[in-house]
Amino acid sequence: MTNVSKELLAATSVPLILSVLKRGESYGYELIKEVKEASGGTLQFSDGTLYPILRKLEERELITSEWRIADNEKRRRYYNITNKGKAQLKQEKKNWEFLNNLLGTLWTPKKTSLT
Repeated sequence: MTNVSKELLAATSVPLILSVLKRGESYGYELIKEVKEASGGTLQFSDGTLYPILRKLEERELITSEWRIADNEKRRRYYNITNKGKAQLKQEKKNWEFLNNLLGTLWTPKKTSLT
């Protein structure tokens, strides 16, 4: 099992959360569950990590939230991505593709000349 550092998880939290919300509205526990399942159990947000990020995303108008009563009669806060959030996700994807390609290049051994 891969051990992902807290720093890397923090750096990826915005694109991870926005990616989940682009699929449809969700609430906190469901977001945690979806990331955990998609990562094969490797990545898991704690409540203490997730909710401050959600608040910051809402302050930046990348997501909206709304309190509702769920089918089980519990109050839940549902989150949705905004158009601004979709644009941010598009930029995040470009940034991560660039970094992934850069790391792939740097991790590939240099060819040496045999002259």
